[in-house]
Amino acid sequence: MIRQKKRSKNQRRLPKVHIKIEDGRFQIMGMGSWHNYWRDPYHLMLTISWSGFFIISSGSYVAINTLFALAYLAGGDCIENARPGSFLDAFFFSVQTLASIGYGAMYPKTTYANTIVTIEAMMGLVGIAVMTGLAFARFSKPSARVVFSRVAVIAPYDGVPTLMFRTANKRRNQILEAQLRVYLMRDEVSAEGQFMRRFYDMNLVRSQTPSFTLTWTAMHPIDESSPLYGMTAESLIATKTSIVASLSGIDETVVQVIHARHTYSAHDILLNNRLVDVIYHTPDGHRYIDYNYFHEVVSLESED
Repeated sequence: MIRQKKRSKNQRRLPKVHIKIEDGRFQIMGMGSWHNYWRDPYHLMLTISWSGFFIISSGSYVAINTLFALAYLAGGDCIENARPGSFLDAFFFSVQTLASIGYGAMYPKTTYANTIVTIEAMMGLVGIAVMTGLAFARFSKPSARVVFSRVAVIAPYDGVPTLMFRTANKRRNQILEAQLRVYLMRDEVSAEGQFMRRFYDMNLVRSQTPSFTLTWTAMHPIDESSPLYGMTAESLIATKTSIVASLSGIDETVVQVIHARHTYSAHDILLNNRLVDVIYHTPDGHRYIDYNYFHEVVSLESED
C-alpha cells in the first residue's frame, strides 16, 4: 500500500486553477490566477493594459503618500509651517518629500519628522527607479501587428486536401527570417482508457520565409502522415480539436524578435471552402492587395 507523504510545514499549498475548454480554447477560471498575478507584480505590470498600469501606479502613489501623511500626523506638530493636525498639509508635504521637490515652505522640525523624511526619501529614490524601469520595459517591449484569417479552410490543392489559412503583416515594414509553426491539439483516450490532450506538429508546404511583408498563406497537405487525415467536421468537434499557429521573426525596425499566435477551434475550420483571392491585377499590369476580402471564404459547392 502506497502512503502519501505528509506535507511539511514549509511547503506552501499551491492555489487551485480551474481550466475551461470551450471550442478547443483554454480559459483559466477562478481567482487563483489573479492570486498568482499579485504574487508576481513585475509580470502583472508588464502585461496589464496601459489604463490598468496608470490606475495601479496612481493608486499606489496615493496610498504611499497617505501612509506617510498619517505617520507625520502621529508625530504631532513636527512639520514647520504646517497646520497642526491637518491631513492635507501632511499629505502634500509627503508628496514633496517623495518626489524630492522640497519647496522649502514646509520642512521637518523634529528628530521624529527627520527620521520619517529619511525613510520616505529612500523609498522615493527606489520608487522612481522602479517606475522608470517599468515604463521603459513596456515601451521597449517588441510587439507584432500580425493578423490571421478568422477561419481556416480545407480545400483541394494540386489534388490533395489541404488545410489553409493566411496571415498578414499590418505594419509597413518587413519581418525578417519569419518562421511559422502549426500545432494540432485534441482529446484522445489511450487503449488503456487514459485521457490525454495530445499535441501534433503539422508540416507546412513552406514554414519559413526570408522576408514577410504582405501576406502569407499557410498550407498543410492532409495526407496519411497528417493528424487531420480521416477526420470529419463532427470528429473535430467531438475531440475538441484546435489548431495553434505561432509566427516569429525579426522586426527590421527595432531589430528584435517578435511573436504572434492565433488559435483556430473546430468551429473555425471550414471544410469544402476556399479563401477568397486578395491579389488583383490592374489594367497596366501591376498587382495590388485588397485586404477587404482577407477574411472572406467561398464554398466550393457554390462554385460548382
